[in-house]
Amino acid sequence: TAQLIAFLAIPPLQHVRAAGEQKVRQAGVAGGFYPADPKALTAMMDDMLAKASTAPVTEPILAVVAPHAGYQYSGPVAAYTYAALKGHKYSRVVVIAPSHYESFDFTSIYEGDGYATPLGTVTVDKDFARQLAKMSSTFKLSTRGHDPTPAGAEHALEVQLPWLQRVLGDFQLVPIVMGDQSYENSRALGVALAKLIHGGDTLIVASSDLSHYHPYDDAEKIDHKTLKALESWDYFSMSRNFQTRVWEACGGAPIVAAMIAAERMGANQARVLKYLNSGDTAGDHSRVVGYSADVFVKAPHGTATATPFSLSDTDKNELLALARTSVEHAVEQGHPYQPEPSRSEALNQELGAFVTLRINGDLRGCIGYTSAMKPLYMTVRDTATLAAQRDPRFQPVSAIELPRLSYEISVLSPLRRVTNIEQINVGHHGLLMKNGDSEGLLLPQVPTEQKWDRQTFLEQTCVKAGMPRDCWKDEDTDIFMFTAVVFPEEKP
Repeated sequence: TAQLIAFLAIPPLQHVRAAGEQKVRQAGVAGGFYPADPKALTAMMDDMLAKASTAPVTEPILAVVAPHAGYQYSGPVAAYTYAALKGHKYSRVVVIAPSHYESFDFTSIYEGDGYATPLGTVTVDKDFARQLAKMSSTFKLSTRGHDPTPAGAEHALEVQLPWLQRVLGDFQLVPIVMGDQSYENSRALGVALAKLIHGGDTLIVASSDLSHYHPYDDAEKIDHKTLKALESWDYFSMSRNFQTRVWEACGGAPIVAAMIAAERMGANQARVLKYLNSGDTAGDHSRVVGYSADVFVKAPHGTATATPFSLSDTDKNELLALARTSVEHAVEQGHPYQPEPSRSEALNQELGAFVTLRINGDLRGCIGYTSAMKPLYMTVRDTATLAAQRDPRFQPVSAIELPRLSYEISVLSPLRRVTNIEQINVGHHGLLMKNGDSEGLLLPQVPTEQKWDRQTFLEQTCVKAGMPRDCWKDEDTDIFMFTAVVFPEEKP
């Protein structure tokens, strides 16, 4: 709140014409979000960088995430992002930010010549900006999201620049503000950047804070869900949960775009260097904002693997009993079952899951959540009920069918995009196929039951998504793979 008050006290500044009629975006939040005096600004950053002690990142860093609140709030975390860049050389930096004060439905690539801060003016790479703007109908060369408005001057991009100037020295800038934070727009930007960037001299910076104005403990819970998905490289679930506000990040789309670009440029590990919130940096725990420092690197040993998820027999039996009770209650009572909170730590983790219903071995319904949205026991409650009553392929389950139903639960791992179809292990991986609005999923046990090979599995996932059988070959199709802990009832 204090940082917003300080910010709103700054009168909006307009563009000025520098020598040679150049268009330079002047600093709009200097003196509020960070010191306007160059010496004070440099001293503040140097002090924070010195305190950001972490092991050097020796692998190539292709993209980073840094917070964008006032330096007194988020600076101690942003310093970890920028300290990690010491020793790395970049001639170009693409900064992707959200729009806080202006609404528009495209990705705005700054059409001017420079961005000014108290440390000097950073030159815009206009050739790169022009080439990028031609790569998608969702991109425009524009000043929207960059020029100050009556509501305020956008800070999310600007506050990253003094850090970059201090750590990198000279570089050219590609300033981008995303007005539409959909997955499709994030993907378009990420794919375009990956195609246009050649070599390792370009850094991508995603500007984002995390959750906003929750009590301290609630904020930590929300933010660590986001960071867990980030470390798992599950940007698809991140985007979906940002859209529905299950998780929060005001720069969620810039993060997703940066991850998509970095992945296609060869990055294979995501690392969270530091997490704090404003309760840690400013002291007030009642309404906090979350901040994280993250890097995406090209590591020689490939993708970091998370500890495999597992469930005890007790956990599995609890979930199967809950699935049956939920369906029977919904069918017989006409409203959702309200279970008691589970005492199992595993069942309180937020994970995606599907519930499959069968009668005499024949499918009777199957619905799930692909993303981690709720505690696992509540996900099973929901998806079991939906499988019985809302699967569009079947009539709702009737009371007379209840004793004949058998139940199978599949608990999903995070999603990871397939970069080579040889990565798909039939019988071990499930697939999710997405192209625009078309989307389809098949669980890992399906190709084994149907005796499909890899190509047939890919083709049938396309069919499930309502697309042509060869849609998996389309460069606009994303193929995500996942594993699952699958367990059926022993007896119906």
